[in-house]
Amino acid sequence: MAEVTTTSIIKLTLKVISLPLSSHVPLYIACYNPTTINPLHPSFQHFLHLYSCSLYFIPPRMPTSFSVNSPNIAANKVTEGDSSYREEQVMEKSSRADEKKTGGAKVASLLLVNQALATLAFFGVGVNLVLFLTRVLGQDNVSAANNVSKWIGTVYMFSLIGAFLSDSYWGRYLTCAVFQIVFVLGLALSSLSSWRFLINPDGCGDGNTPCEPSSIGDNIFYLSIYLVAFGYGGHQPTLATFGADQYDEKNPKEKSSKVAFFCYFYFALNVGSLFSNTVLVYYEDTGKWTMGFLVSLVSAVIAFLSFLAGTPRYRYVKPCGNPVVRVAQVFTAIVRKWNVTPAKEEQLFEVQGPQSAIKGSRKILHTDDFIFMDKAATIKDNEEHSSKNPWRLCTVTQVEEAKCVLRMLPVWLCTIIYSVVFTQMASLFVEQGDVMNSYIGSFHLPAASMSAFDICSVLVCTGIYRQILVPLAGRLSGNPKGLSELQRMGIGLIIGMFAMVASGATEIARLRRIVHGEKTSSLSIFWQIPQYVLVGASEVFMYVGQLEFFNGQAPDGIKSFGSSLCMASISLGNYVSSMLVNMVMIITARGQNKGWIPENLNTGHMDRFFFLLAGLAAFDFVLYLFCAKWYKSINVEDTHMGDQDDEDVITKV
Repeated sequence: MAEVTTTSIIKLTLKVISLPLSSHVPLYIACYNPTTINPLHPSFQHFLHLYSCSLYFIPPRMPTSFSVNSPNIAANKVTEGDSSYREEQVMEKSSRADEKKTGGAKVASLLLVNQALATLAFFGVGVNLVLFLTRVLGQDNVSAANNVSKWIGTVYMFSLIGAFLSDSYWGRYLTCAVFQIVFVLGLALSSLSSWRFLINPDGCGDGNTPCEPSSIGDNIFYLSIYLVAFGYGGHQPTLATFGADQYDEKNPKEKSSKVAFFCYFYFALNVGSLFSNTVLVYYEDTGKWTMGFLVSLVSAVIAFLSFLAGTPRYRYVKPCGNPVVRVAQVFTAIVRKWNVTPAKEEQLFEVQGPQSAIKGSRKILHTDDFIFMDKAATIKDNEEHSSKNPWRLCTVTQVEEAKCVLRMLPVWLCTIIYSVVFTQMASLFVEQGDVMNSYIGSFHLPAASMSAFDICSVLVCTGIYRQILVPLAGRLSGNPKGLSELQRMGIGLIIGMFAMVASGATEIARLRRIVHGEKTSSLSIFWQIPQYVLVGASEVFMYVGQLEFFNGQAPDGIKSFGSSLCMASISLGNYVSSMLVNMVMIITARGQNKGWIPENLNTGHMDRFFFLLAGLAAFDFVLYLFCAKWYKSINVEDTHMGDQDDEDVITKV
């Protein structure tokens, strides 16, 4: 087959134009979803040209083993002397993925670059959004804070939509590409709306000069930021899973690199946000909003181009169909067989062969928990020789997939309280810093920029963990990963608890240094450094551990869903935090009492709220220990995923 060049593409275009219009769509679909093509048909040669060019632009859809099943072109038997047969053999050989040339750390590094640049773009909008709403759109503090909380929560809830489309229909690559396009469009709209409709007069929005935004600009801006939320939230969990797909677990070297990938993935996220939280924050704080949004737009475009650059060398995994339907089939079959006694393990229904009935998914070995669910895989007498109805009889793998979700949910629920702790960094930490002494000589340090210490903590702790703690813990425990995912998540929860204790102690010290008649305290804002550093250290253990745990323990058919659980935890953490603040204020603001978190923090007791969160984190840790002890790792037929260490986290955390 001729090499794909500009000339061949031009020739192809001329040939395709000569075909009837009705032939274009089926030929193109046949290239992306290979089907049986008759080599004797007059359009067959056009198909070969179209297919060869499409291989350059469109990633093949591959099974989990990373090998490509070449399309069966010959519908009839063709002799080896036939030119069509020879061309078919050439095409099969050229389309078969060479694992040495695809995937691996070099290709995954493109996804890390994409992650860093996309995060820079996202936080370029999000980090100062509350100030944009108050200074430019003229909203009050309460409305702006609530709108930002809803927006952040929505960002991470959209991750479930992206994960569903990725696992079910589109696959990882297409899902990432589509949502990144939406992300770029949203940033373009935000830049356009701020430039043309909102920043009026020029130079407004700096905290001194009020803006006079138009209503149409207001509407366009809200549309744009929710497009940003949809695009960023939708592609984040899929990008993490797609990066993990680049490592073959059957290769010991790549398997160890896959463990490190999630650390570097979170590292890249923080590298991108560091620029946004320092440089972009400064310019946007001085009223240069349009420039800040344009920088975010350019960063997102470069991120998308870096993602496309790896297209020929990525490894692709087929989508496994709708998991919601599969889970519904399991529970429907259970209800229909409610009075049936579950069969023994060796008598449960499973398809023959190495692959499961779920396309692109490996078989999952049977487990003894949730025994009642085995009813769905129990064969009744009238089903043994009849056609199998998936709403009445499910495979062991399908039942175990549903069990895996049920086993992960308690662990996931225990991470929500940590996310409540984490969200304080973007809300109460900033409010606390705003009433502290934030001057270094004559230079005013924005309270929001203190989050740079959190980011630096993440970057430093990631390096320490990978280079020092993993080898040391590996030698002590015999586990090459150092600490198991569940152990790391438990450690992260404990460090988060200490961060709240440090925050409460800082608030007590701040209240003791209040200057009479002033809203601010004489206590330096740098007293907040310990709480930011502790939150950053906890992220390395909790969120990196979550990414590894939910991705590794999720069945093949719901890998992106597993990664999205981490972001869904952050989303619910925002909502729970907002609800908790409202409940605390309702209970404490009675009579002459202004509550723990009043408008004037000098008359409140925010320290008590921080200690309340520390207490909730401690209680949550106890629950987490029981959930971690109860949890059983997933085991697939060709390799046992998960370590026994995960099952005994109590004895080692």
